[in-house]
Amino acid sequence: MPWTEIDSARLPDGDVMTLRRDGAAFEIRVGLYELMSSRNPVSERAMAELVVARLGRPVRTALIGGLGLGYTVRALLDAAPDANVTVAELVPEVVDWNRGPLADLAGRPLEDSRVSVFAGDVAEALRASRFDVILMDVDNGPEAVMFDGNRPLYAANGLARTLVALAPGGIACFWAADPSPGFEAVLAAAAVAWERHDIAVESRVGHTLYLVRQDG
Repeated sequence: MPWTEIDSARLPDGDVMTLRRDGAAFEIRVGLYELMSSRNPVSERAMAELVVARLGRPVRTALIGGLGLGYTVRALLDAAPDANVTVAELVPEVVDWNRGPLADLAGRPLEDSRVSVFAGDVAEALRASRFDVILMDVDNGPEAVMFDGNRPLYAANGLARTLVALAPGGIACFWAADPSPGFEAVLAAAAVAWERHDIAVESRVGHTLYLVRQDG
């Protein structure tokens, strides 16, 4: 089946975000670039499972930057059943799509009473509380920033803001389409405990997760 456009959203910078479907597969694109796809959500699920395993205590509060197709939210709900999860999503249409045509992909996570949606920039949501875990799944990572407003998240000041929003011993995880030497330099300069995980998605494709621990 050919890709069929289901809906679109005009972004603040003037770009157009498009929701498309090909049979059982969905994708969200910005212009000509694929932002996310339902075909291989391995690394999105790995984010949640990895931070829960690394935390070493029950997750009570969690923040997810970027709703996407809902897979990360679902994985975190399954891995941390006692967590209250805040999902920050800047584009209202993405929330609508997750309550509509995308709802069944990840088992309707937005209908779970443990989930609340912060309609706005994740940078603002970081100021709202302190979290046991923070999952940054915005844009395509530090080497493939599509929205200039997300670029500061991967700079020294953005990293510091994320660390301040973590509870003592908390963990932040940053999703990246590819390894990022630039972001690794920021992590090294910050003198924080961090680790890199390369996640195999297909035989020749992989994504990268960066875990950072708040030791304060």
